Amino acid sequence: MTCRSVRCEEHELRSLFLFEKLGSDQLALLCREGRVYWFDPGTVYREGDPAACLFVLFEGTVILSRRVGGQDVDVNRSSTRGVYAGAFQAYLGDQVPQVYNNSMRVTEPSRFFVLPADTFAEIMHEWFPMAVHLLEGLFFGTKNTQQAIGQRERLLALGSLTAGLTHELNNPAAAAARAASALRERVAGMRRGLGQIAADPHQRANLDTLTELHANAAETISQPPALSPLQAADHEDAVVDWLEEHDIADGWQLAPAFVQAGIGADWLDRIARALPTDMLGPAVRWLNCTVETELLMNEIEDSTSRVSALINAAKQYAQLDRAPQRRADVHELLDSTLVMLSQKIGPHIRVVKDYDRTLPRIPCYPGELNQVWTNLIDNAVSALDKAALDSSDADGTLTVRTARDGDRLLVEIRDTGPGIPPGIRDRVFDPFFTTKPVGEGTGLGLDISWRIVVNRHSGDLRVESVPGDTRFQVRLPLTPTDPDTPQETS
Repeated sequence: MTCRSVRCEEHELRSLFLFEKLGSDQLALLCREGRVYWFDPGTVYREGDPAACLFVLFEGTVILSRRVGGQDVDVNRSSTRGVYAGAFQAYLGDQVPQVYNNSMRVTEPSRFFVLPADTFAEIMHEWFPMAVHLLEGLFFGTKNTQQAIGQRERLLALGSLTAGLTHELNNPAAAAARAASALRERVAGMRRGLGQIAADPHQRANLDTLTELHANAAETISQPPALSPLQAADHEDAVVDWLEEHDIADGWQLAPAFVQAGIGADWLDRIARALPTDMLGPAVRWLNCTVETELLMNEIEDSTSRVSALINAAKQYAQLDRAPQRRADVHELLDSTLVMLSQKIGPHIRVVKDYDRTLPRIPCYPGELNQVWTNLIDNAVSALDKAALDSSDADGTLTVRTARDGDRLLVEIRDTGPGIPPGIRDRVFDPFFTTKPVGEGTGLGLDISWRIVVNRHSGDLRVESVPGDTRFQVRLPLTPTDPDTPQETS
């Protein structure tokens, strides 16, 4: 970038809206301390460099850009006289890092009034002391408000997830408790039945046969058939008929457990052939107790496994036992978030996982990415809930897709909801902007997500939306952008 300075004219400074109310002495001071420069097309300053000057445009065209995911994204373009950029927060001094928060380039020869940052800070404090205090309050007040509401947003999400997790844990826990109570009764019945059989010398000789039949039944129970309700009812009728034919009372109470375990009339015939007729009734009842015992133990095992899986998902989601920054499998993070949000995903929503399992682990902050997935999936569910309310028979689809996109990993959260109107699509990532009813959203979910993806992970977050197809796309680097990023894969 080449530039040349020219003389500063007080009357020309007064023509700029920023200085039009200043007195002659003030304008003279500005001309003494500042300079007017012509800049040829190119970069004037870069984002992140020390903020050394305030630039005020006389003529030309400026473009401001921000660094997003390793690329410069234009955020503003102007040819308006008097627009300013650069060190305009110099009045805050060392309270904030004094670096340029964007990059500026000119597309044609452009002329600026350039004022050193320290001079601008001194002038602000000397000429506008009250305004400086007001601006400081506004700056830090807004920053603190964003942090407080951001924390509130996280607490609201945590409360919602906790309620859902509690509900999900309660179901298998209650099932295990019911099964354990019933198991106690069945074990008592087994003891009584076995005692009655052992007390009869004629029946005692068949205990080995009963034990073998029980072992065979246990093998059958381990692989029960998958029956529809209609098929199960037909099988129960057949078992009841068999029991009545063999003079075994209350067959309707015994049949469900036998059918659930995969034991039908053919299997019962094996019992009838193996045992004397007078022992058949007590033996069938004792075997029914053992079958129910096995079924109840299976139910307890399934329930406790479900509890364990939920706890593991919650631990994976919260990343409580992991380093804050590490290499992680994004699919594990997505799955744990879906489990945590399962209570919010109603029966009218079909979840589709379109994963590319060949994708490698990526360097990231897993706990923070889970917050991004939570925000995006929660918004998609809200959109689908709204669509369901608008049309009572509307079923929605939530699709979570991963794929490779060049040197990046793509995560796409897609819903078939009503879409985002074009007029507000550019504002969805703005702080405090929300389309949810008052009290249901803070408007910081997507802003926080954008900051996590872009600022923390050097990634990219964007949205595409038409009615029936809204896609939030997150692109994350496959390789570290920070040399301090951990390289381990465990």
